[in-house]
Amino acid sequence: MRASPSMRGLGELSGALLGEAAGWWRTLRFGAVALVIALSPSAYDRETRAVAARQIYFSAWQVLAGFMAVAVLLSWVLIGIVVETSRAYGVAQYALELVLRALPLELLPLGAALFVALRSGAAINTEVALFHIRGELEALERAGIDPLRRELAPRVAGSVVAVALLTAASGAAALALAYVQLYGLLPWGLAEFTRLAGRVFGPVELVGLALKTFLFGAAVAVIPIGAALATPRDLRLAPVAVLRGMVRLVLALALIEGAFLAVTYA
Repeated sequence: MRASPSMRGLGELSGALLGEAAGWWRTLRFGAVALVIALSPSAYDRETRAVAARQIYFSAWQVLAGFMAVAVLLSWVLIGIVVETSRAYGVAQYALELVLRALPLELLPLGAALFVALRSGAAINTEVALFHIRGELEALERAGIDPLRRELAPRVAGSVVAVALLTAASGAAALALAYVQLYGLLPWGLAEFTRLAGRVFGPVELVGLALKTFLFGAAVAVIPIGAALATPRDLRLAPVAVLRGMVRLVLALALIEGAFLAVTYA
C-alpha cells in the first residue's frame, strides 16, 4: 500500500525536526567542550593565543569606532525620547531608571552580540566549514595537534571577549549620555545619578548582565562552528552551512534575551 501524501509529508516533517534537534544537540555538546577548553589557562600557548587575539582584533577592535558611533547615536535618540516622554507624562523621576534598564542591561548587550555576529559569525562559519570540507582539521589530528584546542576553542574565547568589550564600551557611553541628557555637563547631579545607578546595577543585575554577555559571546562562535562541522564534505554545501548557522544564531540570541527578560521581569 502506498503512503498517502499527507503521511509522506508528516514523515518528512518528522525527519526534518529530528535532524534539526540532532544538530542542536551536537552544537551544544561541542559548545560545552569548547568552553571548558577556552576557560582553561593551560590550554593556551603561543599559537592559540595568536588565534584568540586575531579573533578579538577582527571582531571588536577593527569595528570599535563604527559600533560606538552607532551605539552613541541610537542611545542619544532613545534617551531623549524616554526623557521627553516621561516629562510629558509627569513621571520624569523614573526616566533614568528606565533608561539604565533598557540600554546597558538589555539593548546594548544584544546589539553588541548582533554586531559581532554580523562581523565575524558568518566568517567563522565559512572558515571552519572549509577546514572541515578540505580535511584540514583531520590533518591537524594526524600531525598530533588537537584542532579543537588549536583552532576552534580560541575563536570561542575571542568572541566572548569581543562581545564583552563592545558591551562594556557602549554601556559606559550610554551612562555618560544619560547623565548629560538629564543633568547637563555640570557635576551637581552626580550624587543622585550615582545613587540611582547603584540601585539599578545591583549585584543580581550585574551577575545577570555578565552571564548574558558570556552566553551571547559564546553563541556567536559556538553555533556557527557547530553548523560548519556538521556540513557534508561537499564544497557546494558551504553556503548552506553558513545560512543554517546564522539562522540558528539569531534564534539562539533571541531565546537567550527572551529567557533573561522573563526571569528578570516576570
